[in-house]
Amino acid sequence: MSALPAETDVSLAPAGPGTSDQAAAEASPRKRRAFGIGALLAMGWLGLITVLAVLAPVLPLDDPLESVGAIARKGPGSAPGHILGGDSIGRDMLSRTIHGARASLLVGVTAVLIGLLIGGAAGLLAGYFRGRFDTVLTGTFDILLAFPSLVLALALVAFLKAEPEAGTKGLSTVTIVIIALGIVSIPILARITRANTLTWAQREFVLAARAQGAKNSRIIIREVLPNVMPAMFSIALLGMAVAIIAEGGLSLLGVGVELPKPSWGNMIAEGRGSLRNAPHIVFVPAIAIFLTVLALNYMGDVIRTRFDVRESAL
Repeated sequence: MSALPAETDVSLAPAGPGTSDQAAAEASPRKRRAFGIGALLAMGWLGLITVLAVLAPVLPLDDPLESVGAIARKGPGSAPGHILGGDSIGRDMLSRTIHGARASLLVGVTAVLIGLLIGGAAGLLAGYFRGRFDTVLTGTFDILLAFPSLVLALALVAFLKAEPEAGTKGLSTVTIVIIALGIVSIPILARITRANTLTWAQREFVLAARAQGAKNSRIIIREVLPNVMPAMFSIALLGMAVAIIAEGGLSLLGVGVELPKPSWGNMIAEGRGSLRNAPHIVFVPAIAIFLTVLALNYMGDVIRTRFDVRESAL
């Protein structure tokens, strides 16, 4: 009997102990690079709503402050030329929803950016240097986290808000809400950053950099920060979702973005009186908040999964 061809012998040879691990290691990057349909839909929605919000002043939309009596309380599709109908006093719902996205997204992004910069820097330093510095900062974070977030935000808004009867001129309501929610987000992002920094600051490459005489500033920026950033961004996306919801909650309590400037929160607050007769006034901005928060949460999970952010570290 003739011998099998050489290539047949190779193909029938038993796989070595590292073959499956090597194949999994080679397939893993491809798997991580591929986005699922959920991530693509989430990115598509976030991109769409961001572009619409940025371009709202130049888009062919009705004036969000102009009232047209003929479309008052008209539902979606029941008023020609007004896709989403009108609110209780006849303002175009599509225009107000898109313009409202400007205020809601501005609050969410800027508030979390404040928390990311201040809280992230504090958590990074606390986790790296430890000792008394860590004790003081961690104690401060714990005190801030002990306050209910909504109560703390209400107190900050009341403190920062101007008093017209006293003749004082304060900051705009949007700025006040951003500052309040930014302060609330600082301890959360600081604790997340500190927890991850404690882990990465003891890794071999960091210890090697110290042994070679690298300065602390270089180690923090070049070695620790790039490894901590995925966890920071993952929680930052979740923080944006929470800030958007918090803006809506503040609006329901009468201390959010002031009318007539639209935001998703004050649109819901203003329309709740017409919930029985014209529910779309509340449901349209509520659906916009729901989809945006869902997309932000999903993208936060995607980042956590792709960069292997450990829940135990959070």
